[in-house]
Amino acid sequence: MMDVEIYNIALVPVILGLVSAATAVGFPKSWAPIAALVLGVAAGISYVAPDNLGQGVLVGITLGLSAVGLYSGAKNGIESIRRKDHEWM
Repeated sequence: MMDVEIYNIALVPVILGLVSAATAVGFPKSWAPIAALVLGVAAGISYVAPDNLGQGVLVGITLGLSAVGLYSGAKNGIESIRRKDHEWM
């Protein structure tokens, strides 16, 4: 049985920050979701569940996809706010 620890969710913004830093220095933005997934799996295997490969991969995929979703949600929210600001002008 897998024990779920809520504290590992703090890795999501870390992954997001690393991917954002990579894209800022020239990493292709189209590859950013793949990079987040790879970083998530790496964190899952090495930090979250180093003794259980399957659990590490599963948690890592969840972390990577969560980072992608966090970025996408924030980006769409900001774009929506900007569009509404332009409608008022």
